Amino acid sequence: MKMKKTSKKRIILWSFLVLFLLAAGATAGYGMYLTDKAKTVTDQAQQELNRGDKSKKRDEVVDPNYDNISILFLGIDDSDVRNIENARSDAMILATLNEKEKSIKLVSIPRDSYVDIPSKGFKDKITHAHAFGGVDLAVSTVENMFNIPVDYYVRLNFNAFIETVNALGGIEYDVPFTLSEKNSNDIAGAIKLEKGKQHLNGEEALALARSRQYDDDMARGQRQMELMKAIFEEASKTKSIGKYGSLIDSIGKNMKTNMEFEEMVSLHDYVLRRDNVEIDTMQLNGNHAYIDDIYYYRLKDQSVTDIKSKLQVHLDLENGDNGSKDDSAYAKDDEDSIQDKES
Repeated sequence: MKMKKTSKKRIILWSFLVLFLLAAGATAGYGMYLTDKAKTVTDQAQQELNRGDKSKKRDEVVDPNYDNISILFLGIDDSDVRNIENARSDAMILATLNEKEKSIKLVSIPRDSYVDIPSKGFKDKITHAHAFGGVDLAVSTVENMFNIPVDYYVRLNFNAFIETVNALGGIEYDVPFTLSEKNSNDIAGAIKLEKGKQHLNGEEALALARSRQYDDDMARGQRQMELMKAIFEEASKTKSIGKYGSLIDSIGKNMKTNMEFEEMVSLHDYVLRRDNVEIDTMQLNGNHAYIDDIYYYRLKDQSVTDIKSKLQVHLDLENGDNGSKDDSAYAKDDEDSIQDKES
């Protein structure tokens, strides 16, 4: 499905921001400065997975210059007052990239999705995978969920969001409701916003993105995408080019990844041709449920199977198994312990 430009802009920032900045800022010597800066911060952000440089679901190490690849983007719920090692993933987006088609498929995974946690022997919210075992367990959980390799990951914390917005001088946004929220240091009521269009700083934008008490998770996900769009549009303005150095610094010091700079640069075609790249965004469907009095998002079998199949085909995997036992694991729980609510 060919997405409109506005839909594309929603995800470009966090997915390929460094590459976008390099492309947009490559003017009269300034591009070389940004390239050197981006390489430096990317090198400093390197953190390999325990498995090494190849997924167990791959026969060989992938090369993004020639191969279809997948990238897991993790937004981590941590701050200076939290224990980073035990932080939950507040946002999780899986991207598959088809090199020949120059197409991208994106799956937003709800944080409360009730899934199998590999090596733990039980099911839990997918947001807890990172808390239990860091990026390694988050990656293996997603691989297990969709039966595809996750080749790369990009982990960003809340500070990256705050500093990016502040580096741009804030963003314009139409706030959908009046709110009172905690700030990044968990101080209750520190952020207060009125309904209506206004200029937001980093802390205010983050509070709006994180807020869970005024609508549901589906609306929250849409709101986060719209905030990403607002950031991207601000960064796209000519007046923002001079701020790209600070933006790259902000992202670099709040990012961890196993993707090397040269591998990032190999994706430049997706960035330079962003208005012509096909991007298909997909949403996992499910029902609200309570298991032992704890809220979960109970994924529907067919939704998981359909998206799994699309991802496998997009990656051109030869032996995609859409009938694995994992497909039925999301809905066949003890009915006595689950109280479903209609989505």
